[in-house]
Amino acid sequence: MTDRFYGKSLPFGNKSFSHPYVGLLSIEQALGDYAVLLSTLKQELNATSCPVITFGGSYGGMLSAYMRFKYPNLVAGSIAASAPIFLLSANSKRDFFWEDVTKDFNAVSPKCVDRVKKAFVMMDVISKKPGGLKELSTTFALCKPLTSMNDYHHLLGWIRNAFTYLAMMDYPYPTSFMGNLPGYPVKVACGMILNNTDAVKGLYQASEIFYNSTGRLCFDIWADFIECADPTGCGLGFNSRAWDYQACTEIHLPAGSNNITDMFPVLPFTNPIRNQYCQKTWGVAPRDLWGQAQFWAENIKSASNIVFSNGDLDPWHRGGVTQAPNPSVGVIMIKGGAHHLDLRGKNKDDPASVIQARNQEKDYIKKWIAESRQSQ
Repeated sequence: MTDRFYGKSLPFGNKSFSHPYVGLLSIEQALGDYAVLLSTLKQELNATSCPVITFGGSYGGMLSAYMRFKYPNLVAGSIAASAPIFLLSANSKRDFFWEDVTKDFNAVSPKCVDRVKKAFVMMDVISKKPGGLKELSTTFALCKPLTSMNDYHHLLGWIRNAFTYLAMMDYPYPTSFMGNLPGYPVKVACGMILNNTDAVKGLYQASEIFYNSTGRLCFDIWADFIECADPTGCGLGFNSRAWDYQACTEIHLPAGSNNITDMFPVLPFTNPIRNQYCQKTWGVAPRDLWGQAQFWAENIKSASNIVFSNGDLDPWHRGGVTQAPNPSVGVIMIKGGAHHLDLRGKNKDDPASVIQARNQEKDYIKKWIAESRQSQ
């Protein structure tokens, strides 16, 4: 099922992302949609006594947990995979993401991280010399040459965006989820970075792993990557607009890279930058305290019948629940797991850790169903 304003669910057609219609794009409304749907389906299917378990990964994982928070009368339990719910806390730290992307590459080889840093330093030097932007345009096979430092900074964001997805989708087998990637794409990228005698070309080849699934001859960095209120990327199309709006209203996403705790260029995304962007783009001011009050933020001690799973390779995991607040909440850390690996289909290359995690989740679900039936 697709949440409103995502996928093909545009409730007001082409007007969906204009005011006042876009104001109906919120977590509260999405949860309400699910609640009404569940109630209706249970009646229509003559299944009023059937327990309901919600599943979700990433933002869907957040919604899965919130359904149990807000509608325990409808939802008997929740599997919330890679769900960074603590980002709704106004006081949550947001400097972890790029540091953890860097850690993923460092785990393959510290030399890989050193090489990436060197490549960005070289790019900065090249960008400032006469003809440098043209040189970089050629190196990165751009369809349109860079003509300004703003273009150059967009190129840096385009590269960083590729590394985001290489880390998030660092699955042990090839996937076509959010891009066609080989198995262990971080390892593949580091191989290209380390084996190229030119550090900048190595950086290009690593970025190409994510962007060049169709064998393109050139890259339109403006079409491939859209800057938004989520420095980790909003994607493309209507989905990107929906996520951008939510990042400007309810979901306060990670900060920018700093080149101190991470290997990326200094591309800041501070609260003032976010506020200015959101006001200019959507005419709204972020309402972080509202989200914190509505969805509990870090105060989840009263939660029950939820499993929060995370992979230690997933750069989002520190935004989620990694310690159980009480015995009624399960926490699973999947060693060698990327973004919600446990919700993917069974694969012969699955690590033992994710097989164990899925078995634990099954046990929780069986327990919740049994308890729900006993209470009827």
